[in-house]
Amino acid sequence: MTPRDDSESPEPRRSRWSDLERPPLNAAALRRALVREGGLWRELDVVQRTGSTNSDLVARAAAGGGGGRGLGEGVVLVAEEQSAARGRLDRKWVAPARSGLFFSVSLRPGDAGVPMERWGWLPLLTGVAVATGLARAGGVDTGLKWPNDVLVTVGGEERKAGGILAEATGDGGVVVGVGVNVSLRADELPVPTAGSLGLAGAVSTDRDPLLRAVLRGIEDWYGRWRAAGGDAGACGLQEAYAAGCATLGRVVRAELPGDRALVGEAVAVDGDGRLVLATEAGVQEPVGAGDIVHLRAG
Repeated sequence: MTPRDDSESPEPRRSRWSDLERPPLNAAALRRALVREGGLWRELDVVQRTGSTNSDLVARAAAGGGGGRGLGEGVVLVAEEQSAARGRLDRKWVAPARSGLFFSVSLRPGDAGVPMERWGWLPLLTGVAVATGLARAGGVDTGLKWPNDVLVTVGGEERKAGGILAEATGDGGVVVGVGVNVSLRADELPVPTAGSLGLAGAVSTDRDPLLRAVLRGIEDWYGRWRAAGGDAGACGLQEAYAAGCATLGRVVRAELPGDRALVGEAVAVDGDGRLVLATEAGVQEPVGAGDIVHLRAG
């Protein structure tokens, strides 16, 4: 696309419409496609800018959401730009306006009888939906780094293009946030090891169909998992996650809480969503929390 010379146009450069390669999301069309009677999504809003969509929904839950009933399930909040987005381990997530998908959803698995000890599958479930939706709608190969980083390949190199953060709310629900770099160029990456769908050669970086595909995927997998009482094995989620997990079969270093590290081959994801490492000592040790570093391919 040839860049437009705004100096000869009556439209000021600061207009949110001036970057034709990054048009705004169509909130009305998204609502028509996703919000329906009997479906999971009951409310969808797009805001131009906020600090963090996760923080906004958590705050709404704490304030009573609506009529003192709490936030409720099926609320989707999308931001064109975030100024204080957070990833796992309190890492910051920075991206230009309209360059990615930045959204959070509210879920209440407890209302359907899913025991709290199984809620740890929610970010992994979301990871499966995100990776699959982006692959289908964007025409780009994706993978998952345990527990919930979305990976793409840029120049033969594995790079992180997205992440997921789940937070419990004070009213018994969970807010799950997603951030995906869609059209970021190399000079816009927050760190050189990051990636984007565009840099990975995606067939499409149109955010509207990408978001629709991801939200439909979350709705589908959440419905299956919830109907199975949160049993990831019974609903096929455990198998689907393992099939898309780029960490399995790799030698990795798990950087654990308390400044402890564990090195081993990632051999499985167990029924609780933990990564199982086979160590040189000949034991298999499950890892439920920590930062995973891929050391080499299996």
